[in-house]
Amino acid sequence: MSAERAAVADLESDRRNAFLLTPVSRETQVRLEKFVALLLERQKTINLIANSTISTLWTRHIADSLQLLDLAPHALVWVDLGSGGGFPGFALACSLADRPNSEIHLIESTGKKAAFLRDAAAAIGLPAKVHHMRIENIGDSLGKRVDVVTARALAPLKTVLDQAYPLMGPKTLGLFHKGRDVEAELTEASKYWNIEADLVQSRTHPDGRIVVVRHLEPRKGVRKQQRAGCET
Repeated sequence: MSAERAAVADLESDRRNAFLLTPVSRETQVRLEKFVALLLERQKTINLIANSTISTLWTRHIADSLQLLDLAPHALVWVDLGSGGGFPGFALACSLADRPNSEIHLIESTGKKAAFLRDAAAAIGLPAKVHHMRIENIGDSLGKRVDVVTARALAPLKTVLDQAYPLMGPKTLGLFHKGRDVEAELTEASKYWNIEADLVQSRTHPDGRIVVVRHLEPRKGVRKQQRAGCET
């Protein structure tokens, strides 16, 4: 078997494993397959994901993103901070298209990545709105309640919470991917924030955790950041 055929076979095996980990509808599978094809084509000219992860793209990136859906099964309005090549936000959008009245906002500051996400959303027909801007400049541009804020491989948890807080209303859920250092990051973040959070084991990596933030307030003496469009 040639190296190219072996790579295709490995990716197909990884795709099957991903859907065992995070089952989705056939319609969502089709949308995800279109997205992966677009991503791999654009990957030739733009570094959307690490090349070393291409062979496990489906489990490492797609399934890792999709596992968030079960943590917020009725959420309609999602905001993904620092979407990068589309994870978790774009992968979630492929599934949220099955959820009536849903939408997801993808915040990405790198122009080429934002352009890719916008092109892919248009090509597939997804309820995804791409915002080419820095996270701190979101302000009230969303103009509505936010049900879930997500971030993956973005920054230390304290920084992620700083960025997410202006979007988090009383009923907003924060879902943040973290690795083996999550306990230390929680300890550091708790110096600045009163946090009600759970840790959920990742389905895709033994060291992975999802930090599920249910309530977030600055500690006394820490300047309260202005909320933006967060009332529910």
